[in-house]
Amino acid sequence: QVYLEESGGGSVQPGGSLRLSCSATGSTYAIDTMGWYRQSPGKERELVGSMFKDGYLNYEPSVRGRFTVSRDYAKNMVFLEMTTLKPQDTAVYYCNAKGTLFGVDMNSWGKGTLVTVSS
Repeated sequence: QVYLEESGGGSVQPGGSLRLSCSATGSTYAIDTMGWYRQSPGKERELVGSMFKDGYLNYEPSVRGRFTVSRDYAKNMVFLEMTTLKPQDTAVYYCNAKGTLFGVDMNSWGKGTLVTVSS
């Protein structure tokens, strides 16, 4: 099993920036993809951005050019750099790790960190 812990959420004004961090522990050797999802009240959880082990990046269209996902493979961490934040970016942001552990698909989640964008 892989355990994930996020940090770095908070409140920011529109146009501001925030950086989220996520640290993975446990069976980290099994991780292929790490990334971020978010969920706003009344909406389904959606992918924000993810990075595969080979470095391929995937972003939700509304954040492309404003958000950047990066990984520190040595420290088993993933980051989300958010710039030009908008009120519609307000959500709980969840760290996610996917991979294969003992031949079984693994899909782990952090507890989430709240990001509020408001003036």
